[in-house]
Amino acid sequence: MTATTPDAAALTAAPVERAPPSLLRRLPHSPVAMVGLGLILFWVALAVLAPLLPLDPPNKQDLMALADPRPSWRHWLGTDFKGRDILSRLIWGARTVLSVAPLAALSAYVVGCPLGLAAGYYGGKVDTLISRLSDIILSFPIIILYVILIANIGPSALNIVLAVVLTAAPGIARIVRGLTLEQRHLDYIAAAQLRRENALYIMFVELLPNCRGPLITDFCLRVGYTIITIGILGFLGLGLPPPDPDWGTMVKEGTAMISVRPHMSLFPALAIVSLILGFNLLADGVRELSLRE
Repeated sequence: MTATTPDAAALTAAPVERAPPSLLRRLPHSPVAMVGLGLILFWVALAVLAPLLPLDPPNKQDLMALADPRPSWRHWLGTDFKGRDILSRLIWGARTVLSVAPLAALSAYVVGCPLGLAAGYYGGKVDTLISRLSDIILSFPIIILYVILIANIGPSALNIVLAVVLTAAPGIARIVRGLTLEQRHLDYIAAAQLRRENALYIMFVELLPNCRGPLITDFCLRVGYTIITIGILGFLGLGLPPPDPDWGTMVKEGTAMISVRPHMSLFPALAIVSLILGFNLLADGVRELSLRE
């Protein structure tokens, strides 16, 4: 009695099921995402190369430019009301924005994701407690809450991060909770429970990676919201302490002469708009790619 062996030709002809490529590898297939990524990388490159660029220090005053602060060969984007080079202050200010905004959004995710996973996976009293606490914080107008927090704890990069974490984490928790409720009854979760995996493993190894598409999209949008927040706080005088360059503070300082020297406010405002547009376009592209999975 001979044992049957599989046909080699049949094995080679059988189709091999491959895992779909990651979002990062599929990013070039989205023109919208690539435009957004290009805008972000433009500012990242300027921020990284700031010490090497042939520019005046951001706080150096050119007293000769006070008489005529308009753009010139010496100062490509002109100078502000103190004779400081606007281009230099924009580039050095980008270093602060691109470090504080992503760090604040990431910190909010570190706090919000575990809360949302616990609320969606356990349900019951845990869900009720986390949801009610989130509702209380989200019921406050966000800008007013930012102003109250920063006015009380003082303007600094660390305090801005703390304020963003406190105000953004509840919203992130609600998003993660909704995604968890959609996923927790699927077969792969039941299989993990049959393998007697613990709850932490199921939440962070099984559930969270399968929610990556919407969460990456929300993260990009949330970085943009944080950039807006930093700009608003700077405009209200609650941004980074002077003399550090701050885009929102630059817009505010230029408003005093906006009728005769509009470039003092225009260029910082365009910098804020371009960077926020980059993150929004990247978020739209990631959302489209995640929907194709």
